[in-house]
Amino acid sequence: MNTPDADGLLAEQLLRLTRRLHRIQKHHLVPIDITPAQSRLLRTLAHYDTPPRMADLAQRLEVVPRAVTSLVDGLEASDLVRRVPDPTNRRVIRIELTDAGGKALKQLRSARRAAAEDILAPLDAEQREQLGGLLTALLDVPDVRRC
Repeated sequence: MNTPDADGLLAEQLLRLTRRLHRIQKHHLVPIDITPAQSRLLRTLAHYDTPPRMADLAQRLEVVPRAVTSLVDGLEASDLVRRVPDPTNRRVIRIELTDAGGKALKQLRSARRAAAEDILAPLDAEQREQLGGLLTALLDVPDVRRC
C-alpha cells in the first residue's frame, strides 16, 4: 500500500481544516440567520468608503457578478443592504449597508471570534503565533497559477 507523500498529507490536512472551520463558522452564523457567503459579502462591503458597484464586489470577492446579485438579493430581503443609484450615473447601482446590516456586522465579528476560538482552542499562545507566521508565509506568495 502506498503512503501519501508529506506535501500531499499537508494539503489534505489543510483541506480538512478548511472544511472544519467552515462548519464551525456556519454553526456560529445560525443565530444571525446569514450564510457564510453573505457574511463574506457584508464584511467586504464594510471595507469600502463609498458604496461599491456589484461589479466591484464581484471582483473583490473573486466571483462572477451573478453570484453577487444572488447574495445581494438575499441580504436586501433581510434588510441588511440596499441598492442605491449612483449620484453621477443613473445607470449604475451601488450597494450600501443598512442600519440593520451594520448591527449584523457587529454580530458577525463576534461570531467569527467565537469560531476562531473554537478552532484554535487546542493551541497555546506560542503555537498560535507560529501558526500565524506559517499561514502568512503561505498567503504572501503571489497567486501566479490559477486552479
